[in-house]
Amino acid sequence: MRLRPLLAVLTTALAGVLATASGAAAAPAGPQPIIGGGTVSSAPWAAAVFSNGSFTCSGSVIASQWVLTARHCVSGSMSVRVGSVYYASGGVTRTVSASYTRYDLALLRLSSAVSTSTVTLASSNPPVGSTNSIYGWGMTCYSGCGASPQLKTASVQVTSTNATDAYGGQAIRSTRINGNAWRGDSGGPQFYNGRQVGVASTADGYSIQNYGSVAYNRSWITSVAGV
Repeated sequence: MRLRPLLAVLTTALAGVLATASGAAAAPAGPQPIIGGGTVSSAPWAAAVFSNGSFTCSGSVIASQWVLTARHCVSGSMSVRVGSVYYASGGVTRTVSASYTRYDLALLRLSSAVSTSTVTLASSNPPVGSTNSIYGWGMTCYSGCGASPQLKTASVQVTSTNATDAYGGQAIRSTRINGNAWRGDSGGPQFYNGRQVGVASTADGYSIQNYGSVAYNRSWITSVAGV
């Protein structure tokens, strides 16, 4: 998957979009902090996103024929694996028949429906100061390792709901509690009180991550996917 590093779209110096890619921007020097967090044993709503047969991003099943991920994950011939905590095995796979984007969110229409549980989407942003959970198959170190084979999760604390995602949409900013997002976590969900509030967009690699706001894009999601 070809991705360009994020260029001056944030007011802070975030390292860039989180998708895995050859030629991506180098990780910043410093501590190598999902980095952190823990593994997940069950997440039937989880979606591993592939471009041209290679794992690139994380996502979530929002309806039987729809996956929510990040816009910067959309490239080439796309497919998803759903219903497994392992991105390379288990569950079922589907090709993507169409994609729709708004800011750094993407809706992937699957070639046929899947029978699995779906996430519940939020209609409002989480409170500043709240503890949220993030999920993804992203890298667990800055170099010398690939995506985590098993889905990971970490706890983060919301610091703002007025940040911006990689394409200028409203985003939820958070800092790490016991882990933080990194490359490959792109498109993965952020949850508050059991509802998905965000979609992974950008991060600095140390502590801060910006997740595109589901609430801000809620009417668009409904108009496209009907949920």
